[in-house]
Amino acid sequence: MAGDSKKLQPIIIKRIKKSGHAAHGGAWKIAYADFVTAMMAFFLLMWLLGSTTDGDKKGIADYFQSPLKIALAGGSGSGDSNSILKGGGESLTSTVGQVKKGEVEATRNTINLHKLKQEQIRAEVARLEDVKREIQEKLQSNEKLKDISSQIRLDMTRDGLRIQIVDDQNRPMFPSGSAQIAPYMKDLLHEIGSVLTEVPNHLTLEGHTDAQPFSGGDRGYSNWELSADRANASRRELIAGGLADDRVLRVQGLASSQPFDEKDPRAPANRRISIIVMNREAEDRMFRTDPEQAAAAPADSSASNATNFTAAGSTAAAH
Repeated sequence: MAGDSKKLQPIIIKRIKKSGHAAHGGAWKIAYADFVTAMMAFFLLMWLLGSTTDGDKKGIADYFQSPLKIALAGGSGSGDSNSILKGGGESLTSTVGQVKKGEVEATRNTINLHKLKQEQIRAEVARLEDVKREIQEKLQSNEKLKDISSQIRLDMTRDGLRIQIVDDQNRPMFPSGSAQIAPYMKDLLHEIGSVLTEVPNHLTLEGHTDAQPFSGGDRGYSNWELSADRANASRRELIAGGLADDRVLRVQGLASSQPFDEKDPRAPANRRISIIVMNREAEDRMFRTDPEQAAAAPADSSASNATNFTAAGSTAAAH
């Protein structure tokens, strides 16, 4: 029996496992792949920036500022090349005999810019024509002003819409030698001022006189001062009609240097007030900061809300 019990005892085998380092996962491979991809994208971006033309760079910058405007306008600012290689071409391996296809595209874009500018000019002229019609309708609908419609001259000039209020022998705008405005003239300027409040354009006011010698003009106060004072008095009445003060950029007196009736320098029509609703081009000339361009057009460099005595004529004389 004792021998049988020994046979039934289990045999226990002890195996000792040596501890080692834990197995690494695969997360580092993903991080490394992301890093390599980012570096490839970075060097690709640097290569593209180095080979992109200045026109394309400006076009990209302008696009993110105003995408719709650049998309419609086109031009050199929105990219002037079809190829990432300087000189253009379809093949990246060829360096000789390449033809820049961007030349044809640039010509088309330049035409688009020209057309866009022409469209802007036409839209501005149409808006000023609407202002012209509105002023005419105001005069016709106002019983007090209907009789003086013959003294109003509305025409389009290089600088914009010109509204001229000419004098009449039987109905003067100002007393002789004075800048005191007649009551009917105040009403007229108030009506014009109310219409011009709806127009964003800036204004220029000009005072004109005829060639009648001014009494005492040689002793200081002359028709240059008189014409400027009349223009400034008209400015105050426009503001009284609702026009903002900062809308007037220039007030100047021209005396008899630019007669309305050149055949008769002393005609009553030469005594007038001109209100010019300036277009964009005229405003740009006034605010021009380029010294060379400003020297070519010194008459357009007057300061805002300044009273100018423009000595365009030889003798300061008028009524």
